[in-house]
Amino acid sequence: MTELRCRKTETLEGDKGEEELQSEPDSQTAPNGADLNDRPVADNTEDGGSVASDGADGQEQKEDDGVKEEEAQDKEEEVNRHEPSIKKSRSTSNWFYELTIDNRTVSGQTVNAVERLSLYPELITSFIYRVTGSQDLMEPIYFYIGAVFGLQAVYVTALFVCSWVMSGTWVAGMLAVAWYVINRPDTTKVDHAIPLRDNWALPYFSCQVAALTGFLSNNINSATEMFCYLTMSATTFTFLLVWEHSHYVLFIQGLCLFLLDSFDLVPPRKMADIHKVYLSSLFLAYLFQFQNPALLSSPLLSLLISSVLARYFQQNMKMGPLVARLMKLFLHFYLVFTTGITFSYLVKKLIPVNESDFILKFFEVKFGLNTTTDFVTNFLLCQESFQTPSQDLFLRLTQASVLPFYFLVLLVCLLSTLQTIYRRLSGEPMKTNLRLEDGRIGEQPEVIYHVFHTLLFGGLALLFEGMKYLWTPYVCMFTAFGVCSPDLWMTVFRWLRLKSIHPVVLALILSTAVPTIIGFSLWREYFPRVLAELSELQEFYDPDTVELMNWIKTQAPMAAVFAGSPQLLGTVKLCSGWAVTSLPLHSDINLLRRSEDTYQVYALRSPEDVYKILTSHKTNYVIIEESICNELSHNKGCRIKDLLDISNGHVVYDRGEIYSFSKHGRFCHEIKMNYSPYTNYFTRVFWNRSYHVYKVNSVISFQY
Repeated sequence: MTELRCRKTETLEGDKGEEELQSEPDSQTAPNGADLNDRPVADNTEDGGSVASDGADGQEQKEDDGVKEEEAQDKEEEVNRHEPSIKKSRSTSNWFYELTIDNRTVSGQTVNAVERLSLYPELITSFIYRVTGSQDLMEPIYFYIGAVFGLQAVYVTALFVCSWVMSGTWVAGMLAVAWYVINRPDTTKVDHAIPLRDNWALPYFSCQVAALTGFLSNNINSATEMFCYLTMSATTFTFLLVWEHSHYVLFIQGLCLFLLDSFDLVPPRKMADIHKVYLSSLFLAYLFQFQNPALLSSPLLSLLISSVLARYFQQNMKMGPLVARLMKLFLHFYLVFTTGITFSYLVKKLIPVNESDFILKFFEVKFGLNTTTDFVTNFLLCQESFQTPSQDLFLRLTQASVLPFYFLVLLVCLLSTLQTIYRRLSGEPMKTNLRLEDGRIGEQPEVIYHVFHTLLFGGLALLFEGMKYLWTPYVCMFTAFGVCSPDLWMTVFRWLRLKSIHPVVLALILSTAVPTIIGFSLWREYFPRVLAELSELQEFYDPDTVELMNWIKTQAPMAAVFAGSPQLLGTVKLCSGWAVTSLPLHSDINLLRRSEDTYQVYALRSPEDVYKILTSHKTNYVIIEESICNELSHNKGCRIKDLLDISNGHVVYDRGEIYSFSKHGRFCHEIKMNYSPYTNYFTRVFWNRSYHVYKVNSVISFQY
């Protein structure tokens, strides 16, 4: 919470005064952390209330002059009367414009901060904060935190509704919420990183999935279907707007719907409506994100275009005997696959996208198809989000009783879905008015969608640790639906051909008894623990970092540019507003390359090389962190200095071991010795136990 407190009251207000906006760096909106989508924020609070303080000083100096004191008070009241209009004018005309041409965040670059940092959540929250008059009720930072946690409540509510709609009982919703809360470390990152983009985006995706579930259902009237359609449209657009990676998530969802359509498991009319939602949302997001080329080259758009074209050329795909339909189906998959790749290739040739080649290289290395010494690729592969999940994830889910029941529910639904697919390919029409006695849970389109959904996202979660936050919440929801659904139990009893007890009665009993037993056991074991965790207030306080930030704000010139690790630079930007060389944004390849340059202070490089690199980014001060310079880790190949040595070719391999070797010592160690030639290029101006700050000399002094 140290970073959050640096913001105080200016973050959401954005415009504390006309003079301050002209002299201070722009506010960039969200508190930052150390993850993929963190957003640094400028701070203007030091100058806040300058009018009032000046008035107070005048009153103290002219205490005996009653006339002048009265005049000073009148002038102060006049300024206060006009201040709201000034703020309103600034916010409506210049504030947003300044964010789109921000040249005071990243040194030497003019960036569109709204697009590059995905600031729409903060912009909307700031607007609501001012319109609702919340300035008189709470500080902006608490309003911001409340908005994020409010969205998490929406997230959980959407899971509750989704499980209720699928099972037909609110008990399933309660069980889904209970499992979600118990497995918080694996369902959400909001506990330890509030301002992440996915914390803003995933609640909208959850609402979109709930609306899609209702839209696919056969047992809804036209009014409910229209409501689900409109909700799905709004949440899909919002999801695309607030998170730069959302189109990849919707691509996986699009694959699930593509399979539903290919196997003729959903009416063509509904698929056409869903395609309209995707295309219109992509178009609007493209406009609101300032013609973002990544959306035009996104796999989602390629899938939509290729599936429509393939369907146009295969109008009789869903007709004929089983063998003919299978051949047509394979041809359909081939057409969609080749057309999608061709479309994506042409778009990338016409509209170059910087990240396209890099992403391909990343996946080649991730899946062992290639090796690389590239720092950025290896740096990302070492991030926890891209690591293979440990066994602890599955152990925790098993201890909470989610995983055993999940496999049971998934097995029954998957087998029933395969039966339905076989019947459809054999020409048997799909029943729309299912009864409990039929025991065909796999013929419900919404259930089939969630089977594909959990399989695809589950496969990705087995490869990437970060994908568990897209999979585990729906594991909780899907499992709760299954154990509470009489249709699932009835399907099992029909397979077993149970005759001793009436299967319908037994299905109804089990769909009530099983979740009741599970809920009671969860309440007994986890309820006191969860209450204790939720009531515990934790705050991180690092005195060395606070000391560094205070020094920067009081001693560094306003035009100074700082270099250091991206995480620390995010804190510098957040607490002081000074320009930095990079930001902790792992989705921007250009910023990652700049981070690689500033990380060279931890490499085996000469002071001349480091000086040239830092001055190329207009750096005035460089911050060296002891935690990185003297990093100790069991995973030796993932330390920053190891990645730099591999990238710079400063390693020697001997009997399977990696040793660093260079004619130069490690820069972060050597510069602390204060001898030439290091003192020729750098001058130490601040240090404590954790940080050393060196000024990059504008004029090189040769000392021997």
